[in-house]
Amino acid sequence: MPIRSTTEVMDLFNRAFTERAPELLADLVDEGCVMESVQPAPTGERVTGRAACLAFWRTLVEDRGTQFMPQEVIVAGDRATIRWHYRYGTGAADWVEGVNLMRVRAGLIVEALGYSKTAGEVPLATG
Repeated sequence: MPIRSTTEVMDLFNRAFTERAPELLADLVDEGCVMESVQPAPTGERVTGRAACLAFWRTLVEDRGTQFMPQEVIVAGDRATIRWHYRYGTGAADWVEGVNLMRVRAGLIVEALGYSKTAGEVPLATG
């Protein structure tokens, strides 16, 4: 089987979430994969290894109380940026936007770094 391109890997990764199909993740994650989730702030939870990353993502995919919606995917060589919208409840404000910075090697995800807009006050320099 030929090695999947970064675009193909990202398509399957996103489809796993939008189609609620965790089985699509099975052949996408490298043994040495490193993932950083968007929480807890400021650095996020660090998850290492294929089994741990798969378990984390499968939990998200299977959670019927949430909805992950990719908005845009930009691929540049072995890297991809996924801009997404994540709904975690039924209220009008129960959502967040963010990005995942992904890296693929030999058709497998080796790195996934998640960042999101956060709720609450964040002091900004307004010169």
